Amino acid sequence: MEGADEGVENFVDSKDLQQQSKALDKLTDRVEDRQLDSTRVQEAMASIAASADADWNAMRLREKELAAVKINQADVDIISNELELDRKVAERTLREHKGDAVAAIQHLLR
Repeated sequence: MEGADEGVENFVDSKDLQQQSKALDKLTDRVEDRQLDSTRVQEAMASIAASADADWNAMRLREKELAAVKINQADVDIISNELELDRKVAERTLREHKGDAVAAIQHLLR
């Protein structure tokens, strides 16, 4: 019967070894390295660059539009003095509201 006991022990030992191996794998969290596809990386970088360029161009266009708006300097003075704001903030708000002082003040008081 000793031969039968050795077979059971070998079976238990191999099962224990498998469990220990699985536990070790879980602890170390081995992650297989993946190769990055260089064309996908280049496409992503180009997309990011194009998006940044589009954002910059849109901002530049918006600034040109705001600069073209005619504003009354007296309105800038009144808004900056009465609301105790920097002149640049008052001027920007007036330009954003197409020179309408009432709309600009209402926006600033919200």
